[in-house]
Parts: sequence; C-alpha cells; structure tokens
Amino acid sequence: MTNQMIAEDLAEIERSYNIQLGHIPAKTEIVEQEYYPQLDAAVRAEGAKMARHYEVFYSLERSIRTLVDQTFTAEDTSLNWWKTKVPESIQLEVTSRLKKELDAGVSRRSQDELDYTTFGELSVIITSNWGLFGSLFNSKKAVEKVFASLNALRNPIAHCCPLAEDEELRLRLTVRDWFRLMEK
Repeated sequence: MTNQMIAEDLAEIERSYNIQLGHIPAKTEIVEQEYYPQLDAAVRAEGAKMARHYEVFYSLERSIRTLVDQTFTAEDTSLNWWKTKVPESIQLEVTSRLKKELDAGVSRRSQDELDYTTFGELSVIITSNWGLFGSLFNSKKAVEKVFASLNALRNPIAHCCPLAEDEELRLRLTVRDWFRLMEK
C-alpha cells in the first residue's frame, strides 16, 4: 500500500513538472527489452559510447541554427530573412529536400527551412552574411576553419561509425574552438 501511494505521488510530480522520473518503464523501454538484446553486445556498447558524441554535436548544431535564426530575426523583424539573406543555391537545395521528404510520405521534420540546411550550408549562410555575423565572431577565416573541422568530425557521428580516440579529443577541442570564436 505504501509503495502504491509513493508511486501515485511520483506520477503526480511527473504530471505537474512535465518530467519523467523513470519509476515506471516507458513503452519504448518494453520494446527495447524485447528487441535490443538481439543486437550484438559489442555494437550496443559502441553505440552507447558514441551516443555522447552525438549529443554534443546535436546540441552544438541546434545552437548554431538558433544563433543564425536569432541574428537574422533581430536584424530583419519582418521574418523574411530566409528569402533575402540565404544564398539562392541553398534555398533551392532546401526546396528539393522538402519536396523529397513530402514525396516520401513521412512527417515533415520542421516548419523551418533552416532545419533543412546541411551543417556545411550553415557555414555558408554565416560567412556570406559576414557583415551581420562578423560582430559575433573574431575571425571569418577561423569560422570557416572550425566549421570545416566540425563537418569532418560530424560525418562518422552522423553515419554510425566509431570515432577514433584522437578524433574524440579533436571533437572536444573543436567545440572549444567554436566557443572561443565568439570571445572578443
């Protein structure tokens, strides 16, 4: 009886704060318990190790997209910056990706065109609008260099290949370099 009361209190806390405390297994955990053990243990361990690199890169890329959006929005409150500031070649590529996704019959990943740009295209957007972004960074050439390094590191992470030990270190250092670019 005490356990049931505690479980109900935890459930109420989860509802109130919109969090998961993990005291009740989620449905996805049940599915994982059934199928996940069928995957090779070494591959699962490798995946767990790579997950932290994915999380770092995911967070970094999302923050860069937010920086681009906020910078353009602050400068152009009409919210028309996509058509006026993004190079036409990138706009065309994004239109093509949107059509391909719609034709696949899957849910649209975002309503924001910026979410359909590649990591490399984010670099082009920033550097081609250097008059606006130059005040945020200390060197255009350094931004290009760090983006190129991050893009090279992104490939094994995004395509499910393990990072070599040196590349793990390089990722940590390059993320530091990114934030150092914004120090004035």
